[in-house]
Formats: sequence, C-alpha cells, structure tokens
Amino acid sequence: MNLTEKKQFKILIVDDNMKNIQVLGSTLKEAHYIVGFATDGVQALNLLAKTHDYDLVLLDINMPVMNGIDTCKAMRQNENLKEIPVIFLTAHREMETIVTGLEAGAQDYVTKPFNFKELLARVDTQLQLKYKTDQIKNMNQKLEQIVAERTAKLVEANKKLETLDKTKSDLLTLISHELKTPLSGIIGFAQLLSDTVQEPEQKLFVEKLSNSAMRLIDFSETAVLITSLKLQSYQFEFKTHSLEKLIENKTEAFEEILEQKKLKIKINITENDIAIFADLDLISKAVHNIMNNAIRFSPVNGVIELTQETKDDYVIISVKDDGPGFSEEAMGQLFELFTATDIMHHYDGYGLGLAAVKLIMDIHNGKAEVKNEESGARVSIFIPLFK
Repeated sequence: MNLTEKKQFKILIVDDNMKNIQVLGSTLKEAHYIVGFATDGVQALNLLAKTHDYDLVLLDINMPVMNGIDTCKAMRQNENLKEIPVIFLTAHREMETIVTGLEAGAQDYVTKPFNFKELLARVDTQLQLKYKTDQIKNMNQKLEQIVAERTAKLVEANKKLETLDKTKSDLLTLISHELKTPLSGIIGFAQLLSDTVQEPEQKLFVEKLSNSAMRLIDFSETAVLITSLKLQSYQFEFKTHSLEKLIENKTEAFEEILEQKKLKIKINITENDIAIFADLDLISKAVHNIMNNAIRFSPVNGVIELTQETKDDYVIISVKDDGPGFSEEAMGQLFELFTATDIMHHYDGYGLGLAAVKLIMDIHNGKAEVKNEESGARVSIFIPLFK
C-alpha cells in the first residue's frame, strides 16, 4: 500500500491458536508489515504497555485468561492504548457478539475462516485512518506549540509596552506637576505686576505673560488627561448629575480673560435641570477645552455664544465664536492627535484640546461635532440624556 513507503506499520496478533498466529503472521509479513504476537489478553496488554509502538491490534474474541472484549475495554481505559485501532477476529457470525465487540471499542471485525484479501483491505483501511489521524494530531501539537510560543512573546511584548506606557504616563504627570509650580509662581507675580504697573503697554505685556503661563498649565493637564484616558488608567466616577450649574461655573472660570479681551458671552439655555449619567469632571473638562479654544481665537470685542439644548435623546452643549474658523485641511482631522494639516491650530491647542474632547465623548457614548458658520466656528458635544 502507498503508506508503507512512508512508514512500516507494526501489528500485534492476539490469538490463543498458534496456527492462526502463524498463518496471519505470514500473510502480514508478505504485505511488508512488522508483526508481533500474544496468546491471551493479559500478555497483550503487558506487551503493548512496554513497547508503545504498535499501530494496530488483531484481537481474537474467545481466549483464556482474558478474552478479547475485556482486553479491548482495558485498552480503551488506558490513556496510552486507547487510540490504537482494534480489529476483532471471531468465528462467531452471531450479530450479538459482533455488536458487543464494537461497543467495547473495536473499529472493525473479520470472521474465521479468513478471507485474506478482505483482511488486508480492512487492515489497510484502519492503518490509513490511524496514519492520517496521527498526522493531524502532530500538526495540532505543532500548531499549539507555535501558538504557545507566540503567545508568550506577545505577553512579554505587552508587559514591555505596559511598562513603557506607565513610564510615559508617570513622566507626563511629573512634567505637569513640575511645570505647575513655577508657572503658578509666574502667574502670581504677573498678578502683582498688573496691580502695580500703570502704563497700558506694560499691562498688556503682563497679561500676555499670565495668559501664556495659563496656556502651558492647560496644555500639560490636557496631555496628562489624554494619556490617562488612552492607557485606561483614569479613575472614572459615573453618577447621575444635573447640568444646571455647569455652564454658569465655566463662564465664571474664564471671567478674567473674557474681561481682558473684552469678549461678550451670550448664553442660551432652552431647558433647565437636565440629568445625565456621566463623569461630571470629564464633561466639565470637555466644555472647558471648547470654551478655551473659542476664547483664544475670538477677536477683541468679539461675541461667544454658549448654547444648551436637548434633541434626539441628547443634551447638546455648543460654543460658537466669531473668529477665523477652521481651514479645510484641518476640518477632517481636528479630533485626531497631532495630525491636523493646519499647524497653527496645533500650536494654539486645537489638536490636543479637541482630541481630549473626542475621547471624553467616546467614553460617554456621545459625540463631538465641529462646523464653520458664516462667522466663526461652532464646536458641539452631544451627551446622552439619563432616562
């Protein structure tokens, strides 16, 4: 048969009749099989346990000491022997005996007196099945080994990435902390200078110094926030909140710079006492970033419109300025980190601030939207209503 070119199979004949063993052994050897023999079930089990290299067992049913059916059952209960195919040799033509043998775990049977062409055909079939089954089993073992090795490498790589991510997060946090201390000092000294200088030009310089320091603080805090959100290390506090005071608190936070740029705020709240299920601190940061950008790009004596409304199961908070708006190149990339084509928007904080807004909205299953209007730009966030 074609498989013998790849492997010479070993067959165990188990029969208490030596004449049967001789006849079967001679036939199988002529077909290029390696042959072993045993004269009862106990002897067969001992031999199989020692060698571990038999590919098939031809097993007589009626034998002394241990018959073929009990031997087959014992093989199927042994982890090392349970997959060796068994063909029963029986002189019985009664269907009950044959069924009992198959139920014990045999793959096939041949009846005495033997038709040797039939015997060799059945042997060949079982050996081909075992050969192919062993090939599949070996392939699965190799695949499992490959998967295990690659999984181990991925685990190691992920550990390294986690270490790098933590190092990056710790570094940004440290930088933010280290920046705040001197910047807070600069802002404090700028406030003192503002109270003492009299010349308008000097006051303008002091204001710019203070605003620049505040922008650096905002930048460092936004960078740390984005990193913690990206690394999923931010400690969320989702609760049911009312938005009644949010807009009022935000306008108060920007009171000084609004006064410096002589900006007017128009507030339009269509509905009070709106409930959301959210991390209010994150929502507040999102509104802060939108307000900050609007103020930064608004001209002196400009007008900022702040709107809060409900629509389609969302509460929508939008901020419109009357600045230059967004360039066409930047419009499609404003919510991505450091990819907007318009470098001025990056320099002035659009790339980082609006990226943080997008991340915050994603976490809340909401959305962010930017569009240019006839005058200026409008940035809106959509927060799902609590129901």
